[in-house]
Amino acid sequence: MNRNILIYGGSGGIGSALARRLASAGAKVHLAGRNQDSLAALAAEIDAGYTVGDVTEPDFFPRVMDAAGERIDGLVYAVGTINLRGFQRLEAEDYLRDFQVNALGAALAVKAALKALKKSESASVVLFSSVAALNGFSFHASMGAAKGAVSGLTRSLAAELAPKIRVNAIAPSLVETPLTGKMLANEKTVDALAAFHPLKRLGTAEDIAAVAAMLLSPESGWMTGQIISVDGGRSTLAGG
Repeated sequence: MNRNILIYGGSGGIGSALARRLASAGAKVHLAGRNQDSLAALAAEIDAGYTVGDVTEPDFFPRVMDAAGERIDGLVYAVGTINLRGFQRLEAEDYLRDFQVNALGAALAVKAALKALKKSESASVVLFSSVAALNGFSFHASMGAAKGAVSGLTRSLAAELAPKIRVNAIAPSLVETPLTGKMLANEKTVDALAAFHPLKRLGTAEDIAAVAAMLLSPESGWMTGQIISVDGGRSTLAGG
């Protein structure tokens, strides 16, 4: 039986890499995101369904579920923000926006899909935290708070939804995607940021997609409530 996987942020760098990987392995994928053209192109490429909208829209999650199907075997919330400002420059609106997109959106996505996830024999949810929720970085107050909330949400949901639904999160460091494109505008910047990582490179969308695909699969069937660092060693090793 083909597995049905729902990916929020399906046209983003990580979401699209994961969608291609899953589709090539025989999964049926439904994409949800903001970019109509990108979603349509990827959906045509991998024979997927898609729903266009924004995670800040109250009716988006019910619309996604109306289109995604009655049974969902895996849900991925690969939606996020990058808001790097000094603490004194952050306003209440920054914290609220980052929390809404990163943490509240993840919670609402899971809530909307709960009935469909419970119909699966091996349901798995994958959320996205960040190395910034584990390590202290300057200019990350809002992001660290929002991603820290995702880590807490992951463990809370894993406890409440066990044993029927597994919930894990990936905590990446900096990954080269369209979302980070402005930060990585030149080779010198890329080299400087890569040097902070013991493996001396930034992450790729494929690095993260590979771990997400594993967490969605029955091969990770005894894993839940985990925050998995995929960060080139930055969160745990000296030598950056």
